[in-house]
Amino acid sequence: MFNNLTRRSLLSICSFTLAILPAAIAQAHVGHGETVGFLHGLEHPIGGLDHILAMLAVGLWAAQLGGHAIWSVPLAFISIMALGGALGISGVSVPFVEQGIIASDLILGALVLMAARLPLAASISIVGLLAVFHGYAHGEEMPKDAAALEYAAGFMVSTAALHLSGVGVAMLLKKFFKDQLVRIAGGGIILGGIYVLISSLVGG
Repeated sequence: MFNNLTRRSLLSICSFTLAILPAAIAQAHVGHGETVGFLHGLEHPIGGLDHILAMLAVGLWAAQLGGHAIWSVPLAFISIMALGGALGISGVSVPFVEQGIIASDLILGALVLMAARLPLAASISIVGLLAVFHGYAHGEEMPKDAAALEYAAGFMVSTAALHLSGVGVAMLLKKFFKDQLVRIAGGGIILGGIYVLISSLVGG
């Protein structure tokens, strides 16, 4: 059971998520502008719908899996995303990054839609693989100096907040409505991924 403080906290998280979505929908992926310091790192994941969809989906799926997955699946994403960021800033070539990011929206959305209950190791492996692409995209735009650490800290905090938002949304839907609504949210993630895909094709 949730106490009143927990409910208020989850509602605040959801409100934050809903507040940032309209601005993000206007552009699939920013990839431009300032990339110096903590605040710019904080803004980067919420500046593109492609990133937002994947981060929320990880939280939704983690909540569906339950148990240790609630924290270990998002933690795996954040940890391996940091590795991907290191690859990006070091100039190591990773192919199909943008395609991998869009694929992550579709794959994670499908997992939520199907309420797929995979073994924990398999779940962590999936989100870990997809996290490399997101981390690389962030890292490729990071400053090549000491400010990179501040920027990295920013996008990791922002990513964690989006994961927590997904977990919070799933818990609220399951508690006050029906589990099916969480699966419908997965369908929404897929539709968002399709929108990003079409936008990238038209824009390209």
